[in-house]
Amino acid sequence: MASQAQDPASPGREPAQAAPIDFGSSGPLSPGGRAPAARSLPPAPPESTAPLPELLKIGDFARLADTNLRTLRYYEELGLLEPARRSQGGFRYYRPTDLNRLRMIRDLQELGLSLDAIRELLATRQEGLPRREMLARVARALDEQQRLIQKRIQELEAQVDGLKLARIKLEACGMCSHSPTPWNNHCEPCTATGEELPKPLSALF
Repeated sequence: MASQAQDPASPGREPAQAAPIDFGSSGPLSPGGRAPAARSLPPAPPESTAPLPELLKIGDFARLADTNLRTLRYYEELGLLEPARRSQGGFRYYRPTDLNRLRMIRDLQELGLSLDAIRELLATRQEGLPRREMLARVARALDEQQRLIQKRIQELEAQVDGLKLARIKLEACGMCSHSPTPWNNHCEPCTATGEELPKPLSALF
């Protein structure tokens, strides 16, 4: 097994912190010898009034996601999963809720989509995307995942039906004197009826 790449953002090493910005005492003195009045920050937009989540270093995020640093960096290169921010030293940080996006990527892979198709489907976080278009893309992503799941359910149900038929045929084989061997092509087709064996039974005989 290839060893996982080591990331500078490992426990015990913290990235360098940016110096605080002083908005009040900077700048030349006024003609009266007094420092200029402190500049007030612009009001925050409504979207930023919620408390920011505590971010996870890439190593901690990888452990929670049961993945490795190489996969996370690869997903970032593909535009599938972007870090919430980078420190001045270039260390990647993720939101805990980014685990939900990573799980969706895995689910879509299991449903048969390629990473390129997943990237196109999950293109809902593009900067400057109009809100209406963003919501439409989210709806398409949800609908497509539901369609793929329903298709997979139908495939699994068909497999269950095939196994039931194979089990019934196996009961009939118990009363037959023939045994599957290379000399009778492993009972394919059935020596007694001349019919093809159910696929699960053919795979095992």
